[in-house]
Amino acid sequence: MFCNQCEQTAKGTGCTTVGVCGKQPDTSALQDLIVDRMVALSLWAQAARSAGFVSDVVDTFADRAVFHTVTNVDFDNDMLAAVVREFDTHIATVKTAAEAAGKAPANTDSSLTFVPAATLDELVAQAEAIGHFSKHSANEDVASLMQVTIYGVKGLCAYADHARLLGQADPSVEAFVYDAFAALADPTLGVEEWVALALKTGGVNLRAMELLDAANTGTFGHPVPTEVPLGHRPNKAILITGHDLHDLKDLLEQTEGKGIDIYTHGEMLPAHGYPELKKYSHFYGNYGTAWQNQRKEFSKFPGAILFTTNCIQAPRDEYAANVFTTGNVGWAGTTHVPNGEFAPVIARALELPGFTDEYDNDSVMVGFGRNAVLSVAPAVIDAVKKGDIKHFFLVGGCDGAKPGRSYFTEFVEQTPADTIVLTLACGKFRFFDQKLGDIGGIPRLLDVGQCNDAYSAVQIAVALADAFEIGVNDLPLSMILSWYEQKAVAVLLTLLHLGITDIRLGPTLPSFVTPNVLQVLVDAFGIKQIAETAAEDLAAILGTEVA
Repeated sequence: MFCNQCEQTAKGTGCTTVGVCGKQPDTSALQDLIVDRMVALSLWAQAARSAGFVSDVVDTFADRAVFHTVTNVDFDNDMLAAVVREFDTHIATVKTAAEAAGKAPANTDSSLTFVPAATLDELVAQAEAIGHFSKHSANEDVASLMQVTIYGVKGLCAYADHARLLGQADPSVEAFVYDAFAALADPTLGVEEWVALALKTGGVNLRAMELLDAANTGTFGHPVPTEVPLGHRPNKAILITGHDLHDLKDLLEQTEGKGIDIYTHGEMLPAHGYPELKKYSHFYGNYGTAWQNQRKEFSKFPGAILFTTNCIQAPRDEYAANVFTTGNVGWAGTTHVPNGEFAPVIARALELPGFTDEYDNDSVMVGFGRNAVLSVAPAVIDAVKKGDIKHFFLVGGCDGAKPGRSYFTEFVEQTPADTIVLTLACGKFRFFDQKLGDIGGIPRLLDVGQCNDAYSAVQIAVALADAFEIGVNDLPLSMILSWYEQKAVAVLLTLLHLGITDIRLGPTLPSFVTPNVLQVLVDAFGIKQIAETAAEDLAAILGTEVA
């Protein structure tokens, strides 16, 4: 086993015995095998596309297959094995089309001749023999850039998969996905070519996030500022976590009138701001604080729990019976239900006691997407010109269980009263309930949304830069990002693709980035690891003395 794709990887180098997240070696091997099968699919898809053949069925499968390999999405070996075997159907589709046009893969690769074994144990043995995709290069810097690119593509495919569920897709996105995986089979590519592929990953991910933004806002309306209770009220209850708003809508529709309140958790919190979702009276509040105490919080939740995407900590046996997964998500001991078919979840919620008391735990505000923020842009610009707002901070990204993330809480707590904090993704749960006040009626803490809403944050930054007739890097804006898994890698590559510099990243830098590759990022983009204390970084950014 070798897995180094998340921030909490063992000893800062890689998990080799069992994942810190709990992932077992056989599961890791099957996920590596999916990547290997993507190389074969991509080589034939490239050939077929060169003859003008494009299949939405194949493209949809490709996004879904890659999504299964993102950190903590799927720990169900039977489900992973089914994905491995399904590749045969889709490879046959593009291979047939390519050969009919006299086309062949651009490079040879052992993945092209792979035949899945009959049993799960044999399949795992095959997977272990194939190993990790970074084996494609003996040059450690090239191998590092392969990982930067492919991990970014994994995040990209997750966003593309969500967008597809709401009818938004772009064949050019999948064309790049195939190019990236096929590049693993091209031994002629060196550091320069892989740097270019990594940055192009960021550009294509921007398009994927744009598609998802269009899917979400086109279906559910643009988010509006909304107050979300953090307590609970007497009623049966279902908690939904993840990113998939389509699943949330289906759940709201299917529970309407059944005496069940729906609570969000993690990346589902921003859903309360969407007009077409907030209209449901039983869409009540938010429960829990993302990942820090997830198992403890979930074990106490008196209703059913539905996961629509990855989870940092797989459910423990004592409450796994109340946990349901859908889509690409799977863990042993939980019940998997097809997307939108939530009758078993509802039935379990009705069996469980739900909340029997009223508990007021205050509230938070969400819904500050680009439309909401830019609607008050004149007031923001005026406040900057008057000196009432002196700096903007974008503090967001992934949360995680590894120590060191208290930095982000301290950073936000210590921001001066004449600054604005924009936040997004589950990293905000380190400080989302802070009462920072306002500046001339503009809240100092603005929740932009989910991790994919980095697209919305970029649009806000670009609009402000245009208003001041300067570049984004000339704005009084600093980005302090936490990362955990591959969607964060994709977002970071998007910011680098846009030329945004001086990003602070933490708690640690990715283990798959070699010193030489890191130096390229430092020289070109001024990227840096967060300091030991928030006070040090705040002083450096604002040009003040360390508090």
